[in-house]
Amino acid sequence: MNTTVRIGAVLLAAGAGSRMGHKPKSLLQLDGQPLIKRMVNHLLQAGVSQLVVVLGHYAVDIGAAIEGLPVDSVLNPDPGQGLVSSQRLGLQAISPNTALVVMALADQPLVNASDIDMLVQVFMKRPAGTEMLFPWVHGQPGNPVLLSATARAEILSGDSQWGCKEWRQHHAERTHRHECNNLHFTTDLDRPQDISDFERKYGARLHWPTNQ
Repeated sequence: MNTTVRIGAVLLAAGAGSRMGHKPKSLLQLDGQPLIKRMVNHLLQAGVSQLVVVLGHYAVDIGAAIEGLPVDSVLNPDPGQGLVSSQRLGLQAISPNTALVVMALADQPLVNASDIDMLVQVFMKRPAGTEMLFPWVHGQPGNPVLLSATARAEILSGDSQWGCKEWRQHHAERTHRHECNNLHFTTDLDRPQDISDFERKYGARLHWPTNQ
């Protein structure tokens, strides 16, 4: 890991899980560990200096799952506004001297510290003039997304509907698409069918906590 720059991360976990039957996806357990806790640990292992977790729906239960971990929790008071509102709250909470920010999702069961480290290394060597990077796997955009201090500042200077996707759409020439074959970046869990597909494909069981 490059230790000469300060790396921050925003972990989005505020959603209602409406397509998942209104359940908190980030509390699904893989190998006995909630996905939210797993992702926190992998981000920290990848050298993140500050990790901001954005909570909203199910904030009490998700907060309990990461209690005691070295994270800054931010509550989105109106998560129904959508993903952009959580992105902006997370970016606002990141220390101003942060050189790059990893924007991560809490429902990606396979992304690990090595994956994150690889993206950081690619970002450090990105083409001149680019300020955002995202993985591109078999014709599909993936996550996490990495953005520079410049991109972060430009997003926050926009209106309340301006997030990572909107910045990327308006600044394609300043965005680096990292093509790779790593399915970790495009594997997430939105619907009950995704759980059964994941278990069939990877032979790993996902469990809801007993109170869900």
